[in-house]
Amino acid sequence: MKFLVIQTAFLGDVVLATAILEKLHRFYPQATIDMVVRKGNESLLSGHPFLSHVWVFDKRGGKYLNLLRLIRRVRAERYDHVINVQRFAASGLLTALSGAKETAGFSKNPLSFFFTHRFPHVITSTPPGTHEVDRNLSLIRHLTDDSPQRPALYPAPADYAATAQAGPYVCMAPASVWFTKQWPAAEWVALIRRIPAETGIHLLGSPDDRDLCDHIMTVAARPGVINQAGRLTLLQSAALMHGSRMNYVNDSAPLHLASAMNAPVTAIFCSTVPAFGFGPLSDEAIVAETLEPLDCRPCGLHGKRACPEGHFRCARIDIQV
Repeated sequence: MKFLVIQTAFLGDVVLATAILEKLHRFYPQATIDMVVRKGNESLLSGHPFLSHVWVFDKRGGKYLNLLRLIRRVRAERYDHVINVQRFAASGLLTALSGAKETAGFSKNPLSFFFTHRFPHVITSTPPGTHEVDRNLSLIRHLTDDSPQRPALYPAPADYAATAQAGPYVCMAPASVWFTKQWPAAEWVALIRRIPAETGIHLLGSPDDRDLCDHIMTVAARPGVINQAGRLTLLQSAALMHGSRMNYVNDSAPLHLASAMNAPVTAIFCSTVPAFGFGPLSDEAIVAETLEPLDCRPCGLHGKRACPEGHFRCARIDIQV
């Protein structure tokens, strides 16, 4: 039996979709499982023990020509099942033209009427909500069962060796694409200064986050802080987080890395809320959010580039160290 899982969204979305790989392997250990991801996310799945092949969809250079080439290659594989976790038209076209015996996806996909099975994707701000992992797993419920499944990543021994530390440490990922999902830099500085002196601190992020991390590190002026932004691969970051005493993160991709590694995490929610379905899944998980009742929160599903009310009071969060 051959499965293809499609998730061509962003890094965190791919991490959460790995729960599907885990569950398919649990029920069909002899099956071939492949996955489609957008260019730039493929390294996250390097050496994954349950994946036979990772297809890469380049959305930037000649997006639709690349899509047509990918459709042709996917059709040649003759998949039995295609599971589309993405909710946009390009992935819908790939699913519809995959030639698979059975296709499944969310009804929000504009081409879902071509799928064999369509499932709702409901997001609510009312607690407790449904986690995105559970929404994703609904796509294969007819092939498996209702049991839960955590996402998982598999750093190689070399990734652990490259990030091995001599003493205790914590990790902090202070950046986010969206302003209202990013705890202010001054708050990160204050948090750094409260960490015990004998504990190392690693700042994580992409190359684009390096300046922010440099700024936080300089202002904090605390020995033992290392700016790792842009220096580590995705799996090296995951390995480093796995050994951390605590990982302090925004509602962003590093939160999902922690969940996939079952690493201790403090997840900071400013303008967004855990009920949307993107909260932490680790055994040791703390949700940090404002205790002030705000009529304006949440102000959006993905965050905004500025606080619509101009006060950003949802970022006034007390974190216990």
